[in-house]
Amino acid sequence: MTEAPGAGRAARPLDVITIGRSSVDLYGQQIFSRLEDITSFAKSVGGCPSNIAIGTARLGLKSAVITRVGDEQMGRFIREQMAREGVATDGIATDPDRLTALVLLAVEDEGVSPMIFYRTDCADMALSEVDIDEAFIASAEAIVVTGTHFSRENSDAAQRKAIRIAKANGGKVVFDIDYRPNLWGLAGHGDGFARYVKSDRVSEQLKSILPDCDLIVGTEEEIRIASGADDVLSALKTIRALSKATIVLKRGAMGCIVYEGDIPDDLEQGIVGRGFPIEVYNVLGAGDAFMSGFLRGWLKGETLETAATWANACGAFAVSRLLCSPEYPTWTELSYFLAHGSPHRALRKDADINHLHWATTRRDQPDTLMALAIDHRSQLEAVADRLKVPREKIEGIKALAVEAAARIAKGRPGFGMLLDSTYGQKAFPRASEQGFWIGRPVEKPGSRPLDFDHLPDLGSHLSEWPIGHTVKCLCFYHPDDSAELKARQERELLRVADAARTVGRELLIEIIAGKHGQLTETTVSSILARLYELGIKPDWWKLEPQTSPAAWQAIEQVILTNDPLCRGIVLLGLEAPEHELVAAFRAAAATPLVKGFAVGRTIFAEAAEGWLSGRIDDEAAIADMTTRFGKLVAAWESARQSEVA
Repeated sequence: MTEAPGAGRAARPLDVITIGRSSVDLYGQQIFSRLEDITSFAKSVGGCPSNIAIGTARLGLKSAVITRVGDEQMGRFIREQMAREGVATDGIATDPDRLTALVLLAVEDEGVSPMIFYRTDCADMALSEVDIDEAFIASAEAIVVTGTHFSRENSDAAQRKAIRIAKANGGKVVFDIDYRPNLWGLAGHGDGFARYVKSDRVSEQLKSILPDCDLIVGTEEEIRIASGADDVLSALKTIRALSKATIVLKRGAMGCIVYEGDIPDDLEQGIVGRGFPIEVYNVLGAGDAFMSGFLRGWLKGETLETAATWANACGAFAVSRLLCSPEYPTWTELSYFLAHGSPHRALRKDADINHLHWATTRRDQPDTLMALAIDHRSQLEAVADRLKVPREKIEGIKALAVEAAARIAKGRPGFGMLLDSTYGQKAFPRASEQGFWIGRPVEKPGSRPLDFDHLPDLGSHLSEWPIGHTVKCLCFYHPDDSAELKARQERELLRVADAARTVGRELLIEIIAGKHGQLTETTVSSILARLYELGIKPDWWKLEPQTSPAAWQAIEQVILTNDPLCRGIVLLGLEAPEHELVAAFRAAAATPLVKGFAVGRTIFAEAAEGWLSGRIDDEAAIADMTTRFGKLVAAWESARQSEVA
């Protein structure tokens, strides 16, 4: 029996370092279609060790990857995404002479996923001994070496060096056999999905690795290629004769069997974990998710049965969803599934699990949001029409507003803009350059019942937005509205919520109740409770100032009960004068879920009037908005600091 990693000594900075492939996966978005007929693709990080690095990071392990990427946009995407996932990037080298590897993939049928590898002289296969730093390897409890990188002399030498260093420093060696015949030159370019081609050359190469391993993981085909044997039982016994490692036999939908000691003649006599009957939607990447779950248990000293159960569960998530690493569960998500299960065989249809996945994998945001809202269209159109100036000029004042916000932000996090698609085109790039949070409205201005602004096909429109732009939808909704009106409003809110999630954009829902009825201590909280009952869980709420602390407490309680992962609330301004907003900030600051504000006309109204009329120039307009926005920022920060104190 192998000793638990890390037993008897202080924890190391890293739990695991994976070594080898790192590619950009381009997944066909048309399901059950030939790759020849795919018309659009979703981009993600791929490659066995890179997937495992992300998968283990999501499960709470401190992971890193050693690989190479090209000095281009795809290489930078991999590096940036690894950082977003919490994977240490110290071991990612940039290769100035080679391109990042690409893989094109599709789901053609159940269990049939054609793929094309674009890996000719790619960056990750140029990995060499120079990329293996002794101190870095020694900082990890375990390393994961992968089969493909034993297929070339340089990358083989790199992994063997890492093995020597790990063993010399008491680290564990994990071998993911990861056999892709195509990447060993044993299948044609069109056979990327091929799982097994017998090869004595490959077997002899892989057998030489086995004695140094503490954990060996592979499918039935991979166990056979690693041993050179033609049947699974003989393969396992051959591996056992060469290695004392714990062996994990992956069996797809049947889960796995773990063998610690001698291999029994009856293969079913090994250690098994709990299984999870799941519809098989896409098998690609399932093994990497499985390995992530197993490592979470194995490296944390859990029993092999528990590690196998977690591995099976992670594999179930992967086969039930489309992509590879983006679909792997987080620890929060996995724990929920293990505790509660799912009524769905297709986990991608489980709304509760999907929300946990979304909320625990979305991009990080600062805990505060102070936004200058200038997404107004009809109000500024009215001013332009009254002044008899072309509406196109409205674009200019919005760009100036970004400059005003930038002068207050000064590069600090926690600032943002609300900008519209109609007149915000010049402002969007400037706001992005500042690193601002950006929200964009989709509602038709002033519509009640809610209607969308020239967007009959909402989902297709949102897919054109940058990934970091937040969908903002304003709804005038009051509990005393007629049943017919509320049903229409709710239907449209469900529509925008579904569209935002489908295309992977965050959602801010703005509710204004006070314009169409009395605002009591329970008005807004009852609206939020109703929307949560419908299954609508926005990332942000934008709400009007409340009448009392009790109203804020009721709102907060509803949100925490229904979605404790909600980012929070921002206050809207309703064109209130500055002193009223300052008072509203003080009242709201006692509620931790209120994270800031998104105020517009209080800040820009006078500057827009003067600039559009020609009475003031660019600098004067910027200066006026800067002063007003700065006062509100100072008031919010003061109110929040007073509560903290």
